[in-house]
Amino acid sequence: MLSEARQSKIVNLVNENRSMTIQMLMKELDTSESTIRRDLNELDAQGRIEKVYGGAIAKDITFSRRDESVNFRKEQNKDSKIAIAKYAASLINDDDFVYLDAGTTTELMIPFITAKNATFVTNGFSHARKLSEAGFLTYILGGEIKFPTEAVVGEEAILTLFKYHFTKGFWGSNGVTPSGGFSTPDVKEALVKQMSMNRTRERYVLCDATKFSQISCVTFADFSDATVITSSLGDDSQGYRSYNNVIEVKD
Repeated sequence: MLSEARQSKIVNLVNENRSMTIQMLMKELDTSESTIRRDLNELDAQGRIEKVYGGAIAKDITFSRRDESVNFRKEQNKDSKIAIAKYAASLINDDDFVYLDAGTTTELMIPFITAKNATFVTNGFSHARKLSEAGFLTYILGGEIKFPTEAVVGEEAILTLFKYHFTKGFWGSNGVTPSGGFSTPDVKEALVKQMSMNRTRERYVLCDATKFSQISCVTFADFSDATVITSSLGDDSQGYRSYNNVIEVKD
């Protein structure tokens, strides 16, 4: 295939799927990794796609490389987050063993939880305090403290997760795309999210509509691995409402 035709196909694939990894492009085009990397560099320089670590994303997708502080994120889209949190909390039953990921929306769930006999494990130290104050039996993972997200991360946290089997779990995500999955900027936090998801039967990702068509540096789960609870999708130009695993909660 001539380079011009190959590059046009790459652009079409990236725009159609919103993001593509190098491995996916190699398979689709039956082309070597070095050729794909060269094409992505050229297409990025031309402004036709945006080259990111491990692949490329469409130009209209936002790419985030760092976490904002918790205090900043708490005030963003607060009404939407409260609606999402209230719905998510209603899914918890008395006999559930729940993993609660660090994050502003998961933290907002706590005042709405009515299942007083549920047990919780979390890597959010503010979550642990609030859950305990509310009278819930609560365990917190050990490990390294990541200040911007008030999360416990690292190898010790991952090793602790091996002994647990959760009935339900709730996570936050910086970015959501069908092809790029659920993503976050930090590798250590992504690994804790990934391991806790692997130990959970029913998985829910909580994110307001602004997180769709965004992608961060590290994918911690495929789009099909969890049910997404989100706020109003508006005109939904990207068609997220059509996916069976997306629950839209009205603000």
